[in-house]
Amino acid sequence: MVASHGELQASPGVPMLSVQPKGKQKGCAGCNRKIKDRYLLKALDKYWHEDCLKCACCDCRLGEVGSTLYTKANLILCRRDYLRLFGTTGNCAACSKLIPAFEMVMRARDNVYHLDCFACQLCNQRSVLDWQTQHTPQMPV
Repeated sequence: MVASHGELQASPGVPMLSVQPKGKQKGCAGCNRKIKDRYLLKALDKYWHEDCLKCACCDCRLGEVGSTLYTKANLILCRRDYLRLFGTTGNCAACSKLIPAFEMVMRARDNVYHLDCFACQLCNQRSVLDWQTQHTPQMPV
C-alpha cells in the first residue's frame, strides 16, 4: 500500500492509512516518537510511522504489502506469515503432498489441489481456461 489520500479498511476491519489531521501530531506506537509525516498508518487503534508498522516474523513493512494485517498471540503479522503460522495445511488430492496454508489452490467439491496438479479427469487438461473452452457447450450463432 502506498501512501495516498483517505483511509483504507483492512480485513477484518482494521483501518490502515490516514491523512495526518491538522493540529496535534500523533505519537508512533512503534518507536514512541511524534509522527511528523503527512501520512500515517492506523492499526489496532494506534498510529504508526510507515517504517514502524512491520510484520513480527519477516519484518516487511505492512503498509507496502497490502491493506491487511493480522494479529494473533500479541503478534502483528503479514498475511503470508499469519497463514504460515496459524493457517491450516492439507494434502493435495492428486499427489498427496502437503499444501502449505499460504499457497494458492484449486478446489473441487471436498478436494483441494496444488495449481499444477489440478486437471480434468476426462481429458487431463490442466489449464482451467482451456478446459472451459473444451467442455462448455457452444451456442449456435
